[in-house]
Amino acid sequence: MTSANAPDVCDINNKLLDVEQALQHLLSQVQPCSETETVETAGSLGRVLAEDLRSSIDVPPLDNSGMDGYAVSVADLTADAESTLPIGLRVCAGDPLQTHQPGTVSRIFTGAPVPEGADAVIPQELCEVEGDTVRLPAGIKQGANIRRRGEDITKGAVVLQKGLRVRAQEMGMAATMGFAQLSVYRQLKVAVFSTGDELVALGEALGSGQIYDSNRYSVNGLLQTLGCEVIDLGCVTDNFNATQEILQQAAQQADLVITSGGVSVGEEDHIKAAVESIGQLNMWRLAIKPGKPLAYGTVCDTPFFGLPGNPVASFVTFCLFARPYLLRMQGMNDVAPLTISLPAWFDWPRSGKRREFSRARVVNNEKGESGVELYPHQGSGVLSSVVWANGLAVIPEGQTIERGDAVNFIPFDGLLS
Repeated sequence: MTSANAPDVCDINNKLLDVEQALQHLLSQVQPCSETETVETAGSLGRVLAEDLRSSIDVPPLDNSGMDGYAVSVADLTADAESTLPIGLRVCAGDPLQTHQPGTVSRIFTGAPVPEGADAVIPQELCEVEGDTVRLPAGIKQGANIRRRGEDITKGAVVLQKGLRVRAQEMGMAATMGFAQLSVYRQLKVAVFSTGDELVALGEALGSGQIYDSNRYSVNGLLQTLGCEVIDLGCVTDNFNATQEILQQAAQQADLVITSGGVSVGEEDHIKAAVESIGQLNMWRLAIKPGKPLAYGTVCDTPFFGLPGNPVASFVTFCLFARPYLLRMQGMNDVAPLTISLPAWFDWPRSGKRREFSRARVVNNEKGESGVELYPHQGSGVLSSVVWANGLAVIPEGQTIERGDAVNFIPFDGLLS
């Protein structure tokens, strides 16, 4: 279903789309997964919550000590001089709530419940034990070093929202609230294959003009980081009938089909024609570099992405377009990657007609200042640039950049997790 503001199919097929147009169109087409399943919290990493998590408890469940020391009633202390009081209670983490004895101190440990009647905790390093008494410093304020009931989580509060992708932090938060299981959207199945007569499987010897099929492994890894179930269909030769057959097979098994290679306009590029013979292609060429020939459409009503064959272009277009599409399919709301602005430690003297996503990394100079430097070889076949980089520098179309100018940088940390 296309939104009112999304470009129509005719526009998409007849001009190069910019990044914003492409993303708007892609996300308008997403049919989010509605099927859910229940998983153990310990196994929920990377899954997307299918319902809000509302806490049934206060966290912490009662006032407790923020450190090892002595719980006191401030009213028992001399305001502007040291005080000496006898030791009464001894309170450890996990003990039941007790009542503080007036005119005494309660020996207390980190996480232990603050006894009723005590209203401050004095760190042990500020106190001096003298037999059965403790000498206490002046100037202690009510509430000092006490972690209040519910200061982290209030009973009844929605703490984790539907559509949130579970990280280690959310696993810990769910456990804090006592959730042993979580309702999540089911895992997406994604069918993947590569195209090309020149591709050779790993473990086989290379012949003249042949290369190893690397794209399928990069794409498989990217899908696994998104928590998808990968259906690896291998590699298909440059043949229309074979391409059509494997596309049909992929569409029957998966929620999404992803291919690499064969989406350009060469005589041996059969993906575009094969897709159109059994489905439709409604996005093809983008005004970006690398990755101009990115295809999107449907095969037998199953969504389809055709990534470029050049390995860097395949990697970059997956991160920029297939990733947010998949996240939205999984039920996520916020699918935009983190973008930060940093000084460019390079010159870009020639403006281009397409937006460039250059392999780059953030480094610090001798003053501890951070800036962005580029890999010296930016070819779309130079996969080593992706290994060297820790993100992408965004070079807007029609702009030049001088050293020191601000440049947008998309960290891989946000794209690959």
